[in-house]
Amino acid sequence: MDLLQIGAQLVQSKLGENLDVDTIKNALTSLIGGADGNIDIAGLAQNFLSNGGLQSQLSSWLGDGSNESISASQVVDILGSDKVQGFASALGLGESDAAEGLSDVLPQLVDKASSGGNLLDSVGGVDGLASLAKSFF
Repeated sequence: MDLLQIGAQLVQSKLGENLDVDTIKNALTSLIGGADGNIDIAGLAQNFLSNGGLQSQLSSWLGDGSNESISASQVVDILGSDKVQGFASALGLGESDAAEGLSDVLPQLVDKASSGGNLLDSVGGVDGLASLAKSFF
């Protein structure tokens, strides 16, 4: 599964069909990318747990069922204003528009990365995912 491609398509559908997919991929890599050049779901999860205490939302995204929402301000708090601004600038958007789009895209992206709950189950639930994420730091 190419999470970067999925993420780029989600961003494009949410923030504008006129956005170039390669530009979106580069912006996503700068925002939430890992050392392998793909999206770092474990790192993203760690940010949501340690910086925002959004365990309930993260659990809903990783498991089956509906995804709990997050606000644009929570996205900025968790990812950092500088990173969201960089993402927005790369796409030619305002920070508030980018944050609003990411508040819709991130739950979908994590949900798609864990389709059927496989990601969550394979690491021992949210606590296991947090432990996995901590091992990268």
